Amino acid sequence: MTAQPMQTTTGFITGSDLLAMGDIGPCELIDGVIVRMSPTGGIHGFLESRLDRRLGTFVEDTEAGWCLVGEIGIYIRRDPDRIRGADLAFWSATKLPDGPPSGFIDVAPDLVVEILSPTDSWADMRQKIDDYFSIGVDTLWIVDPDDEAVYVYHSVSQRTALRTGDTLAGTGPLTGFTLPVSELFAV
Repeated sequence: MTAQPMQTTTGFITGSDLLAMGDIGPCELIDGVIVRMSPTGGIHGFLESRLDRRLGTFVEDTEAGWCLVGEIGIYIRRDPDRIRGADLAFWSATKLPDGPPSGFIDVAPDLVVEILSPTDSWADMRQKIDDYFSIGVDTLWIVDPDDEAVYVYHSVSQRTALRTGDTLAGTGPLTGFTLPVSELFAV
């Protein structure tokens, strides 16, 4: 999703303030300021759905933990609060033994998946990469529909590009999950 500053917010708000607002539409909280995000397009939704079905089924079958979609609010830091909205995220059962909480999540996911939209900039994505690894995310998959590629990050500087002919594979609690990149993008 593309982030656009929300013009109606004055002053800094907290994650608790944002949660209390209810459904105000897709947004993130960047250092106490609400940043609106545009709705996704069809390909973005298709890829998010396909990944959720494949990864979610694996997670349920193996009882590995929790696979969540839909701009999941993840705390990056507090005071001022920064909350990112991940397209898809996975938490192992050891990280969330009681299941997902009702509010924004303040435990680092094992895996975050971000799907690029046509208006996303790599500068914004680099900031998200920094944010996710700053809280201890193990792996980040950035799905690029235009290039039909998945960029797998295990740190801010360690990236592997997967394309048709390659297979996306889970690590850690997701070991055993595989998805050929060609199947991910097959319409």
